[in-house]
Amino acid sequence: MRPRLAIASGTSGPAAHDADFTHRMYGQHLADVKRWARRLAGPSADLEDLVHDIFLIALRRGFQFRGEATMSTWLFGITQRVVWTKRRKNRIRQWLFQQNRTLLFPPESRTPHNEIERSEQSARLYQALDRLPDVYRTALILYELEELSGEEVARLTGVPLGTVWVRVHRGRERLMQILSRGDRS
Repeated sequence: MRPRLAIASGTSGPAAHDADFTHRMYGQHLADVKRWARRLAGPSADLEDLVHDIFLIALRRGFQFRGEATMSTWLFGITQRVVWTKRRKNRIRQWLFQQNRTLLFPPESRTPHNEIERSEQSARLYQALDRLPDVYRTALILYELEELSGEEVARLTGVPLGTVWVRVHRGRERLMQILSRGDRS
């Protein structure tokens, strides 16, 4: 028998995979989650994407909700972590790609100057990546450039999720040190 969850209204509902639980959670808390995400992330955020990610995590982790806090408190915590993660990733990507992301998206006007600049930026990034140990390099490429989730990186590399986060964190630190020093050796 599956565990039962307490809903904020005080009624109990089935586990997170139950459609009734899903509809009630989404229906009762959608407006709050949207408002929180909009305010925490700012006007430039993709609100639909954030809300989708928040409820996806809530549904995956519904079994963890034990009713010790209200459902809205639990959802706010998820919202806060999702927004922080997105903001952190965006700051790192902007820094890595020098705020114009020419490494991922070619310039609209393909002038010879833009092509040379893009090529130099790409070469500099990959020279820095090549100086990292393979485990950090792989984790960064999969997580930052390929934009895979931590869970997907763990599955692909065959390591625990915690190890992925350590490798991404340490890889970012080392990569930023290399890029900020301008090391070419």
